[in-house]
Amino acid sequence: MAGASMKEIKLRVKSVQSTMQITKAMELVASSKLRRAKENAERCRPFFDILHQTLTDIALNNREFSSPYLVQRPVKKSCYVVVAGDRGLAGGYNSNVFKLSAAHMAGKDVIVLPIGKKAVEYFSRHGFSLLSNRYASVESIGDADCAEMAQVLTDGYRRGDFDELFVIYTNFVSMLVQDPAVMKILPIHDVRSKEQGKQAGSMILYEPSCEAVYNAIVPQYVTGILSCAVDESLASELGARRTAMEAASKNAGEMIEDLNLRYNRARQGAITQEITEIVAGAEQ
Repeated sequence: MAGASMKEIKLRVKSVQSTMQITKAMELVASSKLRRAKENAERCRPFFDILHQTLTDIALNNREFSSPYLVQRPVKKSCYVVVAGDRGLAGGYNSNVFKLSAAHMAGKDVIVLPIGKKAVEYFSRHGFSLLSNRYASVESIGDADCAEMAQVLTDGYRRGDFDELFVIYTNFVSMLVQDPAVMKILPIHDVRSKEQGKQAGSMILYEPSCEAVYNAIVPQYVTGILSCAVDESLASELGARRTAMEAASKNAGEMIEDLNLRYNRARQGAITQEITEIVAGAEQ
């Protein structure tokens, strides 16, 4: 009985060691990819800020123009771009995004553009109407893909396919903190009502017109938002996976120590039993 128990413990130790090798490898891979993802997330922010400031300046300094991207119309249908992960084993990263999505979409007629394999699987399984399921790999999405998505979304908004556009993604705060967030993209908030009278008319002349320039910049603005959302989400996924795998490796190490202790106790018990049996036989 003691020998069988020792064998089971030994097999268990080998199993946990194999799992620990996998979690260690995944931790190292996530760590190596995380640095580049953080750099990409930080690099995209100035582009977004400049585009946002340009749109604000045009709106403030040219009060007579109108744009379909500024019109607040009755909301009949909403569109959501949801960025999740390509894989699991990242703690609560994916589930937090989906919980926020479900809460924000509740009671609305929505169409979803999922980004990431887990997002495509989740919204397909729950019967949501999908704008496209082509973007099932977050890591492979580049600037050209974001520009393509932005053009499809802005064209759909102008046609009236939907009346508002949101993006749900995860902000990378630190290695240990990743916050899911919702950002409204369209319609763009019209800053002119709040800033009325605070800023004089601009001397900048826009050709062919300020409205044409504004409408041409909006797809680039949406491209910048989507690119930032993808980069932030990818960095968050890698950070969450690294943290989860580090914790898993630590737990596996503690489990191995405990199993080794139990193995040594079982082995000591078996040796003691054999000695006792030999001594008892000699006395007879």
